[in-house]
Amino acid sequence: MTSNARAKVQAFGGHLTAMVLPNIGAFIAWGFITALFIPTGWFPDAHFAKLVSPMITYLLPLLIGYTGGQIVGDKRGAVAGAIGTMGVIAGADIPMFVGAMIMGPLSGWVIVQVDKRIQHKIPSGFEMVVNNFTLGILGMVMCMFAYEVVGPAVTAANLFVKSGIEALVSTGFLPLLAVINEPAKVLFLNNAIDQGTYYPLGLQQAAETGKSIFFMVASNPGPGLGLLLAYAKFGQGLSKRSAPSAIIIQFFGGIHELYFPYVLMKPIMIVAMIAGAATGIATFNLLGGGLVAGPSPGSIFAYLALTPRGSFIATIAGVASAAIVSFIVASAILKVSKKDKPEDEFEKSVSDMKEMKAEGTVAKPSAHADSAPQTNNIKFVAFACDAGMGSSAMGATTFRRKLEKAGFNVEVKNFAIEKVPSNADIVVTHESLESRATKATGLPVIAIKNFLHDPALDDLMNTISEQA
Repeated sequence: MTSNARAKVQAFGGHLTAMVLPNIGAFIAWGFITALFIPTGWFPDAHFAKLVSPMITYLLPLLIGYTGGQIVGDKRGAVAGAIGTMGVIAGADIPMFVGAMIMGPLSGWVIVQVDKRIQHKIPSGFEMVVNNFTLGILGMVMCMFAYEVVGPAVTAANLFVKSGIEALVSTGFLPLLAVINEPAKVLFLNNAIDQGTYYPLGLQQAAETGKSIFFMVASNPGPGLGLLLAYAKFGQGLSKRSAPSAIIIQFFGGIHELYFPYVLMKPIMIVAMIAGAATGIATFNLLGGGLVAGPSPGSIFAYLALTPRGSFIATIAGVASAAIVSFIVASAILKVSKKDKPEDEFEKSVSDMKEMKAEGTVAKPSAHADSAPQTNNIKFVAFACDAGMGSSAMGATTFRRKLEKAGFNVEVKNFAIEKVPSNADIVVTHESLESRATKATGLPVIAIKNFLHDPALDDLMNTISEQA
């Protein structure tokens, strides 16, 4: 996959995530209601169980559509997105999450384009009338379009994908999904797969059975735990020293990005991740595992909280088996690997991602450390990642604490790449997202390999110190 194609897929996943993540609380609320009150739930109650179907049919898709429209067209776009989403809901007999992800941004984009063309032609005093009727008419058109075209098309596509994955389940080949999931994750393409495919299928299955294995096929924290344990035991240099802290954040905090550099420094480690993930999926499938909603972040705490009654053994066994297998394979790889420069290999890793680096205004890393772009009077540092809630949140919190401890008055916040404000002085992101961050923000970008330990962050700290 070329860097340009990868960046486009990452951006696509970022847009999907931006629509879903702000509404995760609603998904979890629906999951808890399902787990508690359906006939197979913890406390079966036919009265409260009546909430399950309306929430998944109407509330959740409308929230996604509203959020997608808001991202593109602010409040008017949000309303247009909700109207358009109602069309796909009415035009299908399955939960229309994918349809909402289409109609929300599309409806918002349409209203933005029309507003641009008529805003200077509205007679004085008629602004409110024109704006309201424009939104109403366009909303009606988008709703009808969704009802007649998008809804049936998404339903057909959903049936095709669902039948293919169900065939994998019935034939026992579901673990093969690990071959797709694990390479995609370390290339930061996991959001496009998880939010675009597994979550909609999982919600549809959970509405029917009360749980779904689709929520577990790409979010299992076990493989990452096993890999990091192997590095903590058999690694060398910085990779060995940093692994224990990475374990805490990855396994308990659910930020899987922490283990990506450990795979990228030894690409053969993807074998350990695939083996562990496939084992976990096979175990979940064998024991009838499933979650009631998508775990976000993919923490062991989220896994246990979203496990329905009767499935705890499957959940724990799937996570544990994945961790054990990935640990065994990763340990074997580390033991037989050549270690020419153990102290430097972690900082100099990810050579296969050099082509992702942007050119022009972005500073290039030296042989020993990444140099910060020359920016005077840094008062606002933006940490950015795909969704703006995982690795960037962790990096921003860590760096903010360092600045506060040193007595520097610098604002540090985390954002999704496409949401970095224009008044930020500098952007910090993972180097695999550097090209995308440069294009999206137009700001100086510092590319790092690790959000916890990276020479570029030390350089940025020194730069801030010198300007104080």
